[in-house]
Amino acid sequence: MIFLANLINGESTAPASGSYLDNINPATGEVYSKIPDSDERDVNAAVDAARKAFPTWSGLPKEKRSALLLNLSSLIEKNLERLALAESNDQGKPLWLSRSVDIPRAVSNFQFYATAALHAHTEAHAMEQTAINYTLRTPIGVAGCISPWNLPLYLFTWKIAPALAAGCTVVAKPSEITPMTAYLLGELSIEAGLPPGVLNIVHGLGPKVGMSIVSHPTIPAISFTGGTKTGAVITQTAGPMFKKLSLELGGKNPTIIFADADFDKTVQTAVRSAFSNQGEICLCGSRILIERPLYERFKNAFVEEVKKLRVGDPLEEKNWLGAIASEQHFQKILSYIELAKTEGGILLCGGKAVQPEGRCANGYFIEPTVFEGLSYDCRTNQEEIFGPVVTLQPFDAEDDVIRYANSTEYGLACSLWTSDLSRAHRMAGQLEFGIVWINCWLLRDLRTPFGGMKNSGVGREGGFEALNFFTEERNVCIRI
Repeated sequence: MIFLANLINGESTAPASGSYLDNINPATGEVYSKIPDSDERDVNAAVDAARKAFPTWSGLPKEKRSALLLNLSSLIEKNLERLALAESNDQGKPLWLSRSVDIPRAVSNFQFYATAALHAHTEAHAMEQTAINYTLRTPIGVAGCISPWNLPLYLFTWKIAPALAAGCTVVAKPSEITPMTAYLLGELSIEAGLPPGVLNIVHGLGPKVGMSIVSHPTIPAISFTGGTKTGAVITQTAGPMFKKLSLELGGKNPTIIFADADFDKTVQTAVRSAFSNQGEICLCGSRILIERPLYERFKNAFVEEVKKLRVGDPLEEKNWLGAIASEQHFQKILSYIELAKTEGGILLCGGKAVQPEGRCANGYFIEPTVFEGLSYDCRTNQEEIFGPVVTLQPFDAEDDVIRYANSTEYGLACSLWTSDLSRAHRMAGQLEFGIVWINCWLLRDLRTPFGGMKNSGVGREGGFEALNFFTEERNVCIRI
């Protein structure tokens, strides 16, 4: 049994409570490690350490901060196999996916922001012969970073890297469902030479640890990725304290397919966008809207490909879908499958829990599931399921599909498939989503802004947007 520890002031630290929580491998249903059941005492100690470290860290030349973060990036890459296995055991995703996507992206996050900080710039404005204005950006202080369970190290580093690169110190909380790679990152940060207190990691439950970070009076900025309901609670707490907030929340993303799309490429990518990581990605396309002349052909080809996807032990390369991240989420997804049936959905494939043989017999597995025959405004098509469940729906006109796509409270991402470039540009300006992919999905340039509209979030991550979030701006006006 492994007992994880908090990272506070550069040291592995037991929780003040002396209590631990079970960490379950979702592929086996068995407890395989214990995580600190931390509380406000641990958060206060982490904030104190971060505040003490801030003057020195923010005062380092950016080149030295960059070198330390690049060193950490190299250590993540060096430990790729160890981290990938830990991620798969913790989250349930296939090992090949952790190895090819999650851990390499964590490497890239630190590489990108370590070098981006060297190229950050500000503007100057001349007032003819009267004055010159310039902008100063300085690190905001101690940053609170709270990350989700679906892409644990990927999204944990997506927040920590820009905060550290900007010169902030960090108090971070990983999800209590998937804490392992954050714990290992803490070990690697010490090895990389990060000074004590620069990065602090406090494990535990959201109501205890997360809300202690959000409500702490000396943490001026909160970066959170997670559910929309939790985002609302954070806003209610942090808003009156006038904290800076970056909230990346839920999604109910449409995949829009016109009859003139590249058929084979569209089918293959639609399958991948629907069921990657068991559908547990905020960017997955869970509503597939198909122009009516293509509907039957697409449906038949799509379902045929979905039926080929293997579900089972995430450590076996042949399996494309692994385990659902927790028993609670497993039950939630199954309840939505039953809801879809009561709403009149026609089950085309899947719809059942899977019980693999061998070590995973007690794990949380669900078949990739496809429904048709549901109205665009039913609960199944409006609420975030966050699992391997998608719906197919035909449409007749461009105006109709825009209405269907925009009908939910979410506005994170969508993908549009067509060979008509004019249509693509026209619709991109009407679709109410922070990301519009055209003839692709999950093609990411780290320089671009990332985030959603409506209930999918507040603010943007990525590129210089993230670096700027962790700074304060000052206008300096000098009269000539």
